[in-house]
Amino acid sequence: MSVPIIAAHGVSAGYGNSQVLRDVDFAVHAGETIGLMGRNGMGKTTLLRTLLGLLPVQAGSVLLDGSDAARLPAFRRARSGIAVVPENRGIFASLSVMENLRLATRPGPWGEPRVLALFPRLQERHRHRGNQLSGGEQQMLAIGRALMTNPKLLILDEATEGLAPLIREEIWNCLSMLKGRGQSVLVIDKNVANLSRIADRHYIIERGRTVWAGTSEQLIAEPDLQHRYLGI
Repeated sequence: MSVPIIAAHGVSAGYGNSQVLRDVDFAVHAGETIGLMGRNGMGKTTLLRTLLGLLPVQAGSVLLDGSDAARLPAFRRARSGIAVVPENRGIFASLSVMENLRLATRPGPWGEPRVLALFPRLQERHRHRGNQLSGGEQQMLAIGRALMTNPKLLILDEATEGLAPLIREEIWNCLSMLKGRGQSVLVIDKNVANLSRIADRHYIIERGRTVWAGTSEQLIAEPDLQHRYLGI
């Protein structure tokens, strides 16, 4: 298999003297869609922050394209091709839809026409400011803005949390389309059914440890595992 875009090997990390992650292994390869799951407070966001360079590694290593990223600051990791749609969306409320998109522009196939074709609702509201959009429209804008950086890896933290059912389905359809185009995606979400529909592999985090890793077919075939670690 090819060298992963991003990987963690035996990673331990936390906040000050509080250790959250313990010996975590994790990887995303080119063209993969990966689901990261676990109950609230189990270490998913801490793992994400560690991968992005926002938290130091206490033990183990984080690799970007096979190279040790220990000394690589967060902005350099972003420039290497990692784009994040954060849980709070992080759009600029006072800027228009188009201004939000243009701020993130980097060379590559993803540009304004392609993003607006993916999210026609943004085209309809292209003059509206960020704070005039609904929650679902803000999420579409956050995804579109991330795509405007033409990333090697797109990361979505709590991709559909708090969205209306119809909007959630639209987001899942978007992610399925991105997968079909070969975009590498890491999705943190709680919806096993939808994640299993689009993801190649999954990791489950429990109390800061990787307690399970496998394919969608394996996850669907183990309802007891879902109940034990995901509360389903």
